[in-house]
Amino acid sequence: MDSNQARHSTAHYFLEGLNEIGFDYLFCNFGTDHAPLIEAMASFKRGGRKMPTTILCPHENTAVHMAAGYAIATGRGQGVMVHVDAGTANSAMALHNLCRARVPVMLMAGKAPYTTRNELLGTRDTYVHFVQEPFDQASIVRPYTKWEYNLPSGVIAKEALRRAHTVMESDPKGPVYMTFPRETLTATWSEGEINSYPAERFGAVAARGVDSAALEPLVTRLLAAERPLLIASYAGRNHATVAVLDELARFAGIRVVEFNPLYVNLPHDSPCHGGFSPARALTDADVGLLVDVDVPWIPSDMPDNPATWWAHIDVDAEKRNFPIWTFPGNLRLAGDSHRILSDLLAALKARADEGFRTRASDRVARMAEEAAARREQTAKLAANRGQPGEINPHYLCAVLARALEPTDVVLNEAIRNGPAVFQQMPRTKPGTLIGLSGGGLGFSGGMSLGLKLAWPERTIVQVVGDGTFYFSNPQSSLAVGRQYKLPVLTVVVDNTGWSAVKEATLRVYPDGDARSEGEFGSTLAPDMDFSKVAEAAGAYGELVSDPDAVEAAVARCVAAVKGGHSAVLHARVTKL
Repeated sequence: MDSNQARHSTAHYFLEGLNEIGFDYLFCNFGTDHAPLIEAMASFKRGGRKMPTTILCPHENTAVHMAAGYAIATGRGQGVMVHVDAGTANSAMALHNLCRARVPVMLMAGKAPYTTRNELLGTRDTYVHFVQEPFDQASIVRPYTKWEYNLPSGVIAKEALRRAHTVMESDPKGPVYMTFPRETLTATWSEGEINSYPAERFGAVAARGVDSAALEPLVTRLLAAERPLLIASYAGRNHATVAVLDELARFAGIRVVEFNPLYVNLPHDSPCHGGFSPARALTDADVGLLVDVDVPWIPSDMPDNPATWWAHIDVDAEKRNFPIWTFPGNLRLAGDSHRILSDLLAALKARADEGFRTRASDRVARMAEEAAARREQTAKLAANRGQPGEINPHYLCAVLARALEPTDVVLNEAIRNGPAVFQQMPRTKPGTLIGLSGGGLGFSGGMSLGLKLAWPERTIVQVVGDGTFYFSNPQSSLAVGRQYKLPVLTVVVDNTGWSAVKEATLRVYPDGDARSEGEFGSTLAPDMDFSKVAEAAGAYGELVSDPDAVEAAVARCVAAVKGGHSAVLHARVTKL
């Protein structure tokens, strides 16, 4: 070690390491554990040095989902900083969603200082330092992370950051978690003691294609298929896959169903789009493909045909994070669905004869007729506008759809009114739909902000139920939108409570006491006015309950967003 070399804190080298792994942003909810990092950030700013831009978020749910939205839009995972065990606990639900969505985010949290009597710089100096030390802080988010680590020394700060980044960006991607005590961050090191780890030597592992021999059974089956079916959910995370899947479906005459789609997997106006429920197609399919999907159907009420031959193409074909996962797969191909589907299409084209082409073309023509019939039925659903106090959700969503451009983005977190969003707000461009991957309601508030940060030219629309609106920490999301000039349109589809809870009870006990008593534990506070929440944050807010007022209300909200202000449209719809 050269004694003449400059010495800096671990926090200083940590910021350098964040630069080296390429973070654009840090979405932060700081605490007392971050004092060394805040000091290092101030020093970087004073010296005009590059570092990730910090976005302050009043709630961790906003921070983590905002990082996820930016990662989804750009393909680059970002960093989140939260406060010890408390911030980690507030982040856990968002980590659950990111784990299921396979979105790369690095969650970083301090730990309570481990010295108590000024033995080291950064020692415990306030009450919470004694109460914020659990035995196993990482256990709070362990089920939802690919990797976890507590930084033992600043001398490996950059090495640990590179390792975290490599793991989170390797397929299948996902969140990682790192912790660091204050004393570790304050320790100083000479520049010569700290090594860097460039991406070209220590980078992520990408999913690949498969060899032609592995594809052969699927090619052979599809060439002979009469009723092929493909079910997808998150293949569209790679925007290039959408066009390949559309071309494959049209060429081979494959019906494509998006069950609980997380992204646009197939343009919703494609003749091969078979809607959002596979129930009817399951019984008829002779050859099936599962492509990047976690739950292709609900076995208890959508029985599949035991004679169907299934191929499973997935970046996560093993489903290691699912304790029970028993959907069929006569052939399982783990890898990049874009590459595999491209190779599958090429192989089919090479071997297709006129008979195959004619049969496939006939299937596409029949599916186009069915799609036209579905669109007609969808239009009929929207024609009923509802009544005062109970706007028809289908009508509301149809009006919203007419106000959007094809490149605008819809986040569907309407839950039991989610089918109305899917049906009435068709998306045709890659990246214009985001759905709920996990079970943690409240993702769309923060995620919409991250998308807007990455795509400032697009209108971002968050469609939520009233129950979900509570979960999304709206005050935090609206505050961030105001502070960083990220206007988002939020539409609250208010059916007065948790319809999912009521419906679940009726499915299990269709003739039970809950039904006879009308007691489902699902009705939320009446007469709330969520538009006032918007106004508190300087956003535009409007409550609409009359169908006759919907079009004008939507127009005013869209105009407010285009004018640079967030907007909340609180719509009272058909009650649960």
